[in-house]
Amino acid sequence: MKAIAKAPGKAILTGEHFVVYDQPALVMAIDRFISVTVAKRPDTSIRISSTLGYTGTFEGEKFHSEQGGGAAQRILTPVHISASAVLDAVNHRCGLNINVDSEIPVEVGLGSSGALAVATVSAVGRLFDIAFSEPEVVNLSLEAERYVHNNPSGVDQTVSTYGGVIQYRKNQSAIRLEVESPLSLVIGNTGVRRETGRLVDSVRARRTRIPDVMDRVIRSAGVLTTKAVDALKSGNVSLLGELMDVNHGLLVAAGVSSIELDRLVHAARSGGALGAKLTGAGGGGCVLALVPDERQDTVSRAIQDADGVPIKVNKVEGGVHSWINE
Repeated sequence: MKAIAKAPGKAILTGEHFVVYDQPALVMAIDRFISVTVAKRPDTSIRISSTLGYTGTFEGEKFHSEQGGGAAQRILTPVHISASAVLDAVNHRCGLNINVDSEIPVEVGLGSSGALAVATVSAVGRLFDIAFSEPEVVNLSLEAERYVHNNPSGVDQTVSTYGGVIQYRKNQSAIRLEVESPLSLVIGNTGVRRETGRLVDSVRARRTRIPDVMDRVIRSAGVLTTKAVDALKSGNVSLLGELMDVNHGLLVAAGVSSIELDRLVHAARSGGALGAKLTGAGGGGCVLALVPDERQDTVSRAIQDADGVPIKVNKVEGGVHSWINE
């Protein structure tokens, strides 16, 4: 018997980084997924394989790499942490075979680690005939996110769990928004990987050096997200795009953009995007362009011409779901 869970990635429409300082963020689940398949094994080892090219086995505190070299342990440890959290929660210790199938590139700001943690928790729970509630999935996913991001806001695993579009504020319940607009997006991947924790620390350091300036930037970001929520509720997609443009400027002020990101942002706007900004931690990773349906191809070509990899995505309503495959 195998248990399978599938969780979506995410795109932050507004508010990344500033959510750490108790400001709201507007986040959308996207139709790129991570699937996790889990089965019991007769020993107590946890063997994990991933379509990204990493395989290894955890035997207690020891790790044996089979594929992916030295990076395998770093990439696969969050899966081990998530699976172990569920085994502890159900008070059961057994071995597991875990297979990860990912459509989400890693370390580019599309929520791969959050979706991976959420899918692992849900799949292992389902294996023991437990359907965790949404808050339980988020909480059990937290340790893996801490391993990856040091001090995560919690937004990634929350949107992967709930799906749709949410207004998120740290230490508060997520508000799921009813959004009728289809929200066609084009993501532009710079191909540059980055470390979220390091970038979060760099914003904190800038705030320490110039608190009077940065506090105004942070508060402005909170006001902007509130206006973005109102724009979505009223169906004013053009205003949402304009606010995304402004949000990118605030992220530039926070010091987390890059030459590669700025180039793709301007290319997307020139190609007809309603608005464009970096999404996620910055420093590399991806930009997010809000586009009318008829301009998806044009914006995609503009991003490609600017040395980015375009990815067309859309809003997905459902969050993580799991099932048994006999």
